[in-house]
Parts: sequence; structure tokens; C-alpha cells
Amino acid sequence: MSRYDATQTNESKRSSRIYKDLNLGFQYNTATKDILKITDVEAVKRSVRNLINTNHYEKPFHPEIGSNLRGMLFELMTPQMNHIISKQIKNLIENYEPRCRLVSVTTRPMFDENGYSASISFYVVNHPEPISIETFLQRIR
Repeated sequence: MSRYDATQTNESKRSSRIYKDLNLGFQYNTATKDILKITDVEAVKRSVRNLINTNHYEKPFHPEIGSNLRGMLFELMTPQMNHIISKQIKNLIENYEPRCRLVSVTTRPMFDENGYSASISFYVVNHPEPISIETFLQRIR
């Protein structure tokens, strides 16, 4: 009996699974006094941004999650480094964010601001429209 239950499919156009995450601004609902949640596309966008900003060994019990993007920002701004940074972001999202299907990653060096402008386009699983994130990667020190 349980074998047949596991093979049933959802006939709806939208999956019944809802992606949820906490609002990192820790704003709260005034009626329930509980922290607000972000859902669906906003949760996945927040997750992608967090992945990009995470270094190796920053996530407890998962040292493999993250990248060395912050260290790469201290290197010279060359076309090769631009390609390496965009490839690193692409690999990071493909390996550690199963809820999105990556379309493109584009980075541009911004010489006057000493950083890189990154544009990431992807589809969220079970969401028909493409999502785009613009972020600026700069060194902190």
C-alpha cells in the first residue's frame, strides 16, 4: 500500500511544496509577535545571495559549502579573474542550490569601484518566470 502512495503524482500546475525562510531583518508580525517568513521566490533569492557570500568553513558541520569569492576579490582585476569568478558562482549555485535551474551568470569588473557587478539569472523549480539577481561583489578590507 505505501509503495503506491509514494508513486502518486500531484496533478496541479503548481507544486504543493512551499519554500520558506526566515526574514534576516528579524522584522516581526505585529499581530502574532512572530518573526516574518519569506516564501517561494524570495526565499530562493535569499539563499542564492547567502551562498555567494559564504566562504568555506563558515557553515557549521558543512565546510564544503561556500566558495573563496572574497579571497578572489583581492586579486588583480583581469579578464581571466572575471571568468574564474563567474565560473565559481555558477558551480556554487549548481552544486548547492537544488531549488533553482541556472540560466546565466555574468560578471563585469567595475574598476572605479574596485569590485565586480554580478548578474545571475535562474528559474525557480515550479515557477514559470525567470528570476534575475543583481549584486555587487567588493572587498571589505
